Amino acid sequence: MPGRGDPSPRAGISRNLVLLLAAACGTTVANVYYAQPLLHTLARAFHVADSIAGLLITVTQIGYVLGLALLVPLGDLHERRGLISGTLLVSAAGMVLAAMAPAFAWLAGALAVVGVTSVVAQIIVPMSSSMSPEHQRGKVVGTVMSGLLIGILLARTVSGLIAATFGWRAVFYFAAAAMLLLAATLRRALPRVRPTTEIAYSGLLASVLALVRAEPMLRQRMMLGTLCFGCFSALWTSLTFLLSGAPFRYGNGLIGLFGLAGVAGAAAAPVAGRLADRGRGAHATTAAILILPGSWGLLAAGRNSVIVLILGIAIMDLGAQALHISNQSAIYALAPEARSRLTTAYMVAYFLGGAVLSAITSSLYAAGGWTGVCILGAATAALALTIWAVTETRARVDARHHRPGPVADPCLGADATD
Repeated sequence: MPGRGDPSPRAGISRNLVLLLAAACGTTVANVYYAQPLLHTLARAFHVADSIAGLLITVTQIGYVLGLALLVPLGDLHERRGLISGTLLVSAAGMVLAAMAPAFAWLAGALAVVGVTSVVAQIIVPMSSSMSPEHQRGKVVGTVMSGLLIGILLARTVSGLIAATFGWRAVFYFAAAAMLLLAATLRRALPRVRPTTEIAYSGLLASVLALVRAEPMLRQRMMLGTLCFGCFSALWTSLTFLLSGAPFRYGNGLIGLFGLAGVAGAAAAPVAGRLADRGRGAHATTAAILILPGSWGLLAAGRNSVIVLILGIAIMDLGAQALHISNQSAIYALAPEARSRLTTAYMVAYFLGGAVLSAITSSLYAAGGWTGVCILGAATAALALTIWAVTETRARVDARHHRPGPVADPCLGADATD
């Protein structure tokens, strides 16, 4: 029986709380992206090359991966309300350090701390899933993820506008204040949710690997997530360099506004969630993956046309966001008592793809320009489509032959089956 203050999934989750969690996800994950539209400004401020400035995104994403691996599993082991509010306070401190940075290395270190602590969003998402009745889980997760995805996109707009008006340091002071406000709000609004496991921390981390070994679908979705976010990161890391150079030569404010082009794609999140609730998650995945290669064709054509470029951004984000929601809806159905650990496995792969493609893109843009980036993005999307086709075909063959699932791993606390 749930303890006092623990929400029962049968009772559902209020619409207001869902919206608050969506806003919280968007606000926290935005921390990872505030620097993106400022890369050319930061390069000049600290007297480094654009390719070096681009590594700030890679450093932040590597920090995020570390947070996913080390902090997110604690969502199954500790009371989540206290974990969330405490982590937000550390994130606020990291943002203050970034705003005060006297040197590039200082800024990079501060953003690494911010990356680690911004994984609060990935504690909130499985929490919202656990608080939802089964027949509404996809819809709730889709709504919360819409907030997260809108936060990723609007972070660039907010950052660009604040920097254009008050300077780049004000962006990080603003983010610090937002983290403090959010910590206080969530501390009051969230219910106490009991841990779902009593495994020791070392065993908890080991059970993440056990889940990866036991669940073919999790491995499949991890590969798709890696390539999906790789496409997304390749676009947004290089876009600042494209827009700040010829023929556009835009400033921080205008570059930030391009984040709005992707917000329309966030509408795909609830739709993908509802399709998952109706048992059509595979159809949503197929449609999303098919969108990605075509979007890179539009982005390549947008080299000299801002209208085509905006259209390509919108379509790219539509496909990437729909695929991400489809992936999460699929993995959350595998082991309800281990959703934080499932999130860890999936999101580590997801952000590793982003970090690797960001690093490659920063160097590739200097050598191959926008065309080189688009070729890389299209090849990444084509690989995702190939993996989906091969793994789905294999899964159908296995299902027809009633291939038995793996033996349950005792670390998981429940049977792990295909």
